[in-house]
Amino acid sequence: MKIIVDFCLIPIDVGLSLSPYIAECEKILTQAGLKIQLHAYGTNIEGEWDQVFSAIKLCHQKVHDMGAQRITTTIKMGSRTDKEQTMEDKVNSVVNKLGS
Repeated sequence: MKIIVDFCLIPIDVGLSLSPYIAECEKILTQAGLKIQLHAYGTNIEGEWDQVFSAIKLCHQKVHDMGAQRITTTIKMGSRTDKEQTMEDKVNSVVNKLGS
């Protein structure tokens, strides 16, 4: 089943800069072959259910390996069975309505 996920991982006890941890997660998501879109407060991920959640697990493992003892993650997820839809489709739908 294809899904689109909004994923935000936050290591708790690592200081002010989170970018090194997020960069490692982005590498994992890319290496997993997932379609991703980084944004200011997370990453949108598009892919098959098991592949997405396996990559999210690897992100947690990597960030723990980097020294974070605690991680909090928020996930918003959507799936559809009536048609295939991409992240771009969802954004373009709104953009097109703004133009009318």
